[in-house]
Amino acid sequence: MARRLIGFPNPVNEKAARTVAGGVAALTVLTLATQWWWFSAVLAVGFLARVLTGPRLSPLGQLATRVVAPRLGPPTEVPGPPKRFAQGIGLAVTTAAAVGWFAIGSAVVPAALLGLLLVFALLESVVGFCAGCWLFARLMRLGIIPESACAACADIWARSA
Repeated sequence: MARRLIGFPNPVNEKAARTVAGGVAALTVLTLATQWWWFSAVLAVGFLARVLTGPRLSPLGQLATRVVAPRLGPPTEVPGPPKRFAQGIGLAVTTAAAVGWFAIGSAVVPAALLGLLLVFALLESVVGFCAGCWLFARLMRLGIIPESACAACADIWARSA
């Protein structure tokens, strides 16, 4: 059962991914506005769920894929590995924010990290620029991420070079 549960979709509906980013942005604004720094741990759990299972165990992912994205028209498919990588970056940022609050007791650390997260979540949600996907592409071109990680990405970048 764990094998069926763990895994990230490939391809991913870009409309659902942008909806998730919008939800992350809204939750981040809530956290920043209320200064409930403990909520960075909740955000981190959401990113962990999406890294491990895509939208399966993420309430935000379920809302995006089952309710919002279908109402935005036909899916626009994009490769999954860069989106998973981006979710991993979100996990690292929100985990660092939670550690900053719970372990260090600093409000500055989560505020700065969540401010950064908000910028990138808004970029993806509003204009469709996925900074994690951009970084994934650069790391693939440098050979740090192997082409086997995303055959569709390697094929697209080989054609555009």
